[in-house]
Amino acid sequence: MQRLKDKVAIITGGANGIGLATAKLFLREGAKVMIVDKDASALKQAVAEMATANLQHCQADVSQRTEVEKYVAATLSAFGGIDVFFNNAGIEGTVSPIATYPEDEFDRIMAVNIKGVWLGCQYVLPKMRDGGSMVITSSVAGLQGFAGLGAYVASKHAEVGIMRVAALENSDRKIRVNSVHPGPVETQMMRHIERQLSAEAPDQAKDGFLAQIPFGRYALAEEVADLVLFLSCDESKYITGNTHVIDGGMIVG
Repeated sequence: MQRLKDKVAIITGGANGIGLATAKLFLREGAKVMIVDKDASALKQAVAEMATANLQHCQADVSQRTEVEKYVAATLSAFGGIDVFFNNAGIEGTVSPIATYPEDEFDRIMAVNIKGVWLGCQYVLPKMRDGGSMVITSSVAGLQGFAGLGAYVASKHAEVGIMRVAALENSDRKIRVNSVHPGPVETQMMRHIERQLSAEAPDQAKDGFLAQIPFGRYALAEEVADLVLFLSCDESKYITGNTHVIDGGMIVG
């Protein structure tokens, strides 16, 4: 049985990594999917890869109100409603101590990771059908600190606050709002972080992360997608306002 049969889902940051893996899974589970991404070439490649009438795409910058309105309108025009919102788009930014962190880079991270999530809540949730689900991609960095990632950590903590308020504000319509908190995932984001930590030996940077993970490996994007699917389908209809960690035991205790 398809767990999202006839449901309509929006996925921001849908052309790469966790977003792309989730789009593929949602399509297999019967959903109609709108993928949103700022990267036009990645969108084009993702659409060609999935090639189905149940998939539409919209190029948009999630940090801009008019762009958010655009992807909401495109979804309603294409599919007639919204049941699931994977509020996923995010960036990691520069690795640097707070004392020397570039202000423009801080502003860029806040614009995408906080304002993008906020605007998504503001413009998608009012259009969502009652009983729907929104899942926000935070991180283990939304639950504890990591040296050198101050702006990213701050943004991911803020997303938890947005999630908790949105869960309360939409409970009367039985819309569930939750966040997922991956540890390191086998994506380009982690490759970028590893290179910043050790340009000459990124494998050593990865080994440092692996040493903190009891399971001894990074998560796969598909494994995070499985969790997002659970939080998006009717099996989780009584779960809201919660943080859901998927990290191979990285932050146990």
